[in-house]
Amino acid sequence: MDARCKTCFTNNYDKLLKKNPLSGCEALAFCGFFNRLLDSHESNSSPEIQRALHHKLRELNGVVDPFYKEKQQSNRIAYKLYGEWKPKVLASDDPFNLALRLAIAGNIMDYGVDHVFDVQKTIKEAIHADFEIDHSSLLKQRIKDAKSILYLGDNAGEIVFDKLFIETIKHPNVTFAVKDGPILNDVTTHDAQDIGMYEVAEVISNGYDASSTLLEKCSNEFLDVYHSADLIISKGMGNLEGLINEKDPRIFFLFMVKCDVIAEKIQAPKGSFAVFNHN
Repeated sequence: MDARCKTCFTNNYDKLLKKNPLSGCEALAFCGFFNRLLDSHESNSSPEIQRALHHKLRELNGVVDPFYKEKQQSNRIAYKLYGEWKPKVLASDDPFNLALRLAIAGNIMDYGVDHVFDVQKTIKEAIHADFEIDHSSLLKQRIKDAKSILYLGDNAGEIVFDKLFIETIKHPNVTFAVKDGPILNDVTTHDAQDIGMYEVAEVISNGYDASSTLLEKCSNEFLDVYHSADLIISKGMGNLEGLINEKDPRIFFLFMVKCDVIAEKIQAPKGSFAVFNHN
């Protein structure tokens, strides 16, 4: 974990504890756990640390899904935009490109990075921006060639734009993977049901409740699908953190660069958009 991640964790859990306050003794217990974890696990990944903090907070306050209301609101906001943008995608000269850009724009809906975001503004930027890393033409060809596609979901709200993209590519064999339980505002089976993802893809859990896809912790059911997929579409920075070192040419990372650590790792400016593949 990069040292700068500590600042991000501190800011996020300050906000979360204001939203779900603990008693004096509980707050002291959590702060002690927080400091020990971040000071003694320098080699652990950010998603693993996030998971440990989430579990500890749940143990102390009993709140299983601290972002439940935000996830519901994100899905409602995104579905209104879905109704606005689906006709535009269908009427577009290049439906694939427009739906892809909307899917990436949806990645801004991330309470793990920022509790305030402007989806409409990000959509406008994504539609007109030059992608900093742009392997979208290769992705389009790989989708045509693939017999099976595994799509790794990221956040609530964003999942609605993923659904629109999956509808647009019209592939007959797409599996959409969600997290096994609540973690930040990442998608679960409940969110997939909420927005009707089952209408366009088979939905499975990855078997683990971290804010990433950590293959060594995923279920055998998920790993069977993962290893047999011809193409893997990975949404968001969390999944990027877990899979970028795999250097698997089947994986296409679709995301917005939202932190300095990732910006440096992939050599793309913060705020930029990317369709990235190890080819």
